[in-house]
Amino acid sequence: MSEPLILITNDDGITARGLNALAEAMKNIGRVEIVAPDSERSATGHAITLTDPLRVEKVYRNGELFGHAVSGTPADSVKVAVKAILDRPPDLVVSGINLGPNTGVNVIYSGTVSAATEAAIMGIKAIAVSLGTFVNPDYTAAARYATWLAEKALSHPFPPGVVLNLNVPPIPESEIRGVKLTRQGQAGYEEVLEKREDLRGKTYYWLGGELLISRDGEDCDSRTLDSGYVSITPLQFDMTSYPALTELKRWGLESGDREPMENR
Repeated sequence: MSEPLILITNDDGITARGLNALAEAMKNIGRVEIVAPDSERSATGHAITLTDPLRVEKVYRNGELFGHAVSGTPADSVKVAVKAILDRPPDLVVSGINLGPNTGVNVIYSGTVSAATEAAIMGIKAIAVSLGTFVNPDYTAAARYATWLAEKALSHPFPPGVVLNLNVPPIPESEIRGVKLTRQGQAGYEEVLEKREDLRGKTYYWLGGELLISRDGEDCDSRTLDSGYVSITPLQFDMTSYPALTELKRWGLESGDREPMENR
């Protein structure tokens, strides 16, 4: 059997330290190919580029091909990799290592998670990896846990349409308390929209915010991460609320194929 093909991508850009740490670790378990945005595309969500051309440039380090830089979003990078660059579909897509956690409602905005989600949509096993800090990152533990989870994913049946969202606490590996399977919490950001004025007197706004502490319970992603555990959350792109669907059926909204609106 040929060695597994692992596609590495991210939303922090192809020069990000987290991507480099992830790629080096993944070389221990398979053939690694890197296709990532040419610059930071954080918080782009699942955007794809339809109105501009996507340009791809080869990136070299020490005279050797390092990867391909794409002038688009993380989701674009996965599409381009699978459909145009790689010689066969990858066995696994790993996105990261993101600088900062991707927990709670932040997974909706996350380009890191969205790159992995694009892979899942294409029927490819996918993992998103994030380190729970924005300052002084040490990616060593996150890279090791990502490799461990990747080996598990490659050797086990994988739920279709699912992304494994891995968040690693920013502490020495010896202090990590363990691994927990978690659910997505509802913690978000306390957003601040600051009004400013540029040198020409034009008004602009700068969006910022602070991550809120989750009140969702000990089994959610952010609380688990804050407690010193590695968090693994299975995410899906089927956003249907099945309890709401059941409730809406009681509203009498459905009708026959030919029933006009005025008779409803």
